[in-house]
Amino acid sequence: MFAVHLLAFHFTKLKEDQITKVDRFLHQLRLSDDVLQDVAARFQAEMLKGLARDTNPTAAVKMLPSFVRSLPDGSEKGEFLAVDLGGSQLRAHQVRVSDDGKQSSQLESKFYPTPKEVTQGNGAELFDYIADCLSDFMDTRNLKQKKLPLGFTFSFPCKQTKLDEGVLLEWTKHFRVRGVQGTDVVSSLHRALQKHQDIDVDVLALVNDTVGTMMTCGYDDPRCEVGLIIGTGTNACYMEEMRHISLVEGDEGRMCINTEWGAFGDDGALDDLRTEFDRELDLGSLNPGKQLFEKMISSLYLGELVRLILLKMTKEGLLFNGKVSAALLTKGKIEMKHVSAMEKYKEGLSNTREILTELKLFPSEEDCVAVQHVCTIVSFRSANLCAAALAAILTRLRDNKKLLRMRTTVGIDGGLYKTHPSQKCLWGETPHTHSPKCLWGETPHTQAAKSVCGVKHCDSLEYGLKREAQGQATVKMLPTYVCGMPDGTEKGKFLALDLGGTNFRVLLVKIKSGRRRSVQMYNKIFAIPLEIMQGTGEELFDHIVQCIADFLDYMGIKGARLPLGFTFSFPCRQTSIDKGTLVGWTKGFKATDCEGEDVVDMLREAIRRRNEFDLDIVAVVNDTVGTMMTCGYEDPNCEIGLIAGTVVAKWPLREGSTYVEYEKMTSGMYLGEIVREILIDLTKQGLLFRGHISESLRKRGIFETKFLSQIESTCEDSIIVKEVCAAVSTRAARLCGAGLAAVVEKRRQNRGVERLQITVGVDGTLYKLHPHFSRILQETVKELAPQCDVTFMLSEDGSGKGAALITAVAKRLKNQNNN
Repeated sequence: MFAVHLLAFHFTKLKEDQITKVDRFLHQLRLSDDVLQDVAARFQAEMLKGLARDTNPTAAVKMLPSFVRSLPDGSEKGEFLAVDLGGSQLRAHQVRVSDDGKQSSQLESKFYPTPKEVTQGNGAELFDYIADCLSDFMDTRNLKQKKLPLGFTFSFPCKQTKLDEGVLLEWTKHFRVRGVQGTDVVSSLHRALQKHQDIDVDVLALVNDTVGTMMTCGYDDPRCEVGLIIGTGTNACYMEEMRHISLVEGDEGRMCINTEWGAFGDDGALDDLRTEFDRELDLGSLNPGKQLFEKMISSLYLGELVRLILLKMTKEGLLFNGKVSAALLTKGKIEMKHVSAMEKYKEGLSNTREILTELKLFPSEEDCVAVQHVCTIVSFRSANLCAAALAAILTRLRDNKKLLRMRTTVGIDGGLYKTHPSQKCLWGETPHTHSPKCLWGETPHTQAAKSVCGVKHCDSLEYGLKREAQGQATVKMLPTYVCGMPDGTEKGKFLALDLGGTNFRVLLVKIKSGRRRSVQMYNKIFAIPLEIMQGTGEELFDHIVQCIADFLDYMGIKGARLPLGFTFSFPCRQTSIDKGTLVGWTKGFKATDCEGEDVVDMLREAIRRRNEFDLDIVAVVNDTVGTMMTCGYEDPNCEIGLIAGTVVAKWPLREGSTYVEYEKMTSGMYLGEIVREILIDLTKQGLLFRGHISESLRKRGIFETKFLSQIESTCEDSIIVKEVCAAVSTRAARLCGAGLAAVVEKRRQNRGVERLQITVGVDGTLYKLHPHFSRILQETVKELAPQCDVTFMLSEDGSGKGAALITAVAKRLKNQNNN
C-alpha cells in the first residue's frame, strides 16, 4: 500500500511535495549547462596559468610536470614492484610484463590499512610503515632474494625535477603527517627501506596515481592520453605538448602533466558556485581553504555534505518533523557508502529508511523520498563538475592537435566512479569522449534473450538472404548496393537529402582528402506538414523539390549540377545504388501512389516538373547505411550501422500465430504508448491513482518516450511508474541487443575467425539520450556474442554526412571502373 499511497501523493500534488521542496532548497547545487560550460572555460584559464613559468607560483591549479614522456608501446618486459599510497588503503603490487612477444601483464596485490596514527603522525613513522608493508609483501611473495625496481605511487601534489625525485607541496585528503612537506619523499622512502637489510629495492619512479592510471590504460589502448581519479580524492593528468610547458627545458615531444585539479578554486575562482554547505564543510576539514574543488566532488566529503544539508533542512522543519537526532549532529556519521546505498536503483528507498532509522531519525515515506533526492542532487553536482573540468582537458588536447573532432580514451580509477550506482550514467557521453571498452555482466534477462531472440534472429537473417524466400521472409535483408567504404581519398562537393521524419533536411557537404582530411556540412531544415505526409506522392515529392530549390538559392549554387545522395529512411527494395522501390511507409507517412514505385524516379520527375535545376542523383540511402559510412570514415573497423531512435531496424518475432512488430517493441516512437497502456491496466486494477483514470491518460500519445528517459534519470516520480518505464525500456534495449548480436555473430562466421573485433556505428535519440538504453544494449550484445569484441561509436549525422560519403564512394568506384 505504501507504493499506491506514495504514487497518489506524487500525482495529485497534495500541498507541496517533498521533491519540489528539496529542489527549491538546493537550487544552488543544480548547475545548468551554461554554468558547466563556464566552469570548463574557467578551468582552461587556470591550466594556462599553471603551465606558464611566470604565473605558476600563484596558480591554484599547479599543472605539475611528471617527467613521464611517453606511453607504453608494448616492448616493455620484466618484473617490477609498486607501492601505492593515497587513499584509504596502502597497496603493494608485483607486476610481471611478458617478454614472450605477447603484450600482457600479471598483477599480484596485497592491501594494508592506513590507520590514523600513520596518516596523522610523523614522517619517519609513515615511511617506516610503508617499508614494513613492502617487506611483508615481498616475504609473502618469496621476493626477498631478488633485486627489483620499484615505482612509488604517491597521490599528493609533488614538485618533480626528475622521474625519481619529488618534493611534497602539501598534504590533501585525510593525511596530515608532520615533517614531510617540503622534503623529497623518494629519499624518505629510500632511507626507510635501508633499515630492512633483507630486501634490495631500487626506487626508479615517483608517480601520481592519475599518471599510473593513464599508463595502465595506455598499455591496452594507445589512444589513452588522459588519466582520471574519482575516489577518496580527485585529480586528472594528460599528455601536454612540451612547447607549452615553460616549467621545464625543451620543446620537443610531449610530457604528462599532473593537473592537481583538486585545488581548482582555492584562489576564489569558484566562490560564486560554492554554497553555505560547501563553506561549512571546508571550515570543519583538516585543510580549510584548500582543495575546494575536490571537496565538491570526492567521496571523502560527499557524505558529510549530505549530512550538513539534512541537518539544516531538519532545523527548518522540512524533514523528520523538525526533530534533530544526536547522530545527525555528529560529523562523519553519514559516509559515501550511505549516500551510494540510498541512491541505488531498486532498493534505494528501503536503504534510505534503514540508514535514517540507524541515525535515530524515524523517517516518514515522504522523508525517505526527499533524502534520496538530496543524495542524488549532491552526486549529480559532483559528476557534472568533474565532467566539466575533464571536457576542458579534452578540448585542450584537441586544440593542441589542431583537430575539429578527436577520438581519445580516458583511463579512470577510483571507488566513487566504480561503485556509485549512477556515477557513470550521470557523466553521460560528451562529444569529446570515446570509450572503446565496456564492463559486461550477465543477468537472467540476457540468458532468456539468448534462448529466444538470438537464435530467432540468426534464423531470420539466413532466411531473408535467400532469393526464394524474399516473398515470405519477415526480415527482408535488403541489398543496398553500397559496395565499398570510405578510404580517405573522397573529395568534392555533394548534396544530401534526409527524409525520415516530420522534418526534411537538405545539406551541402564538402569533403577534403589528404593531410587535411575533413568534412564540412551546411544544412537547412524544412517542415513536412501532415497533409503532405498523408497526401499524394506527387504532392510529397513536389514539396521536397521546393525545399531543395530554396536551399540551392540560399547557398547560391542553383546552377551547379552536383552529385546527390538521398537518405530515404523507409524500407526500399533496391536493384542498384540509385534505384529503390518503396516497400511500405512507416513513421506516420501515408502518401498515396508511392508504395511499389521507385522513389528516385519520383524525385527526378518532380525535378523535371519544376524545370529550374538539375541534379545527379547517385545513391538512395537508408539511414542505417549512412550511420555506418559516417563511422567508417573515422574507423575502418566499422561494418555495422544501428539506429535506435524513432525507428529501429525491423526484425519481427513470431509469438504463436501472431506477429509482434519488433520495431514496436524497441523504438522510441512506441515505448511511451506501451507505458501508457500498462498504466491504464494497473489503474483499472486499482494499483495506481486510486483506481481513477484521468482524461489525459486516456489520450493516445500523451505519454511520450522522452518521459521514460526523464523518469528513469530522476527520483521525482513514483516508484511504480518508474518500474514500469524501466521494464519497458529494458525489454526494448535487450531485444535490440539480441538482434545486433545476431548480426555481429554472422559477420564473425562469415570471416571464419575465432574472435572478431568490429565497430558498430550508432545513431538515434533513444540510444543517445536514454540513461540506461545504451548500457543494457551493449551488455546484451556482449552476452549473446561473447566471441565478438564490439566497439560502439556514436555517428555524427549519418543521414546527412553518411549520404554524401556513400555518394562520394559510389562516384570513386564508378570512376575506377570506367578507368
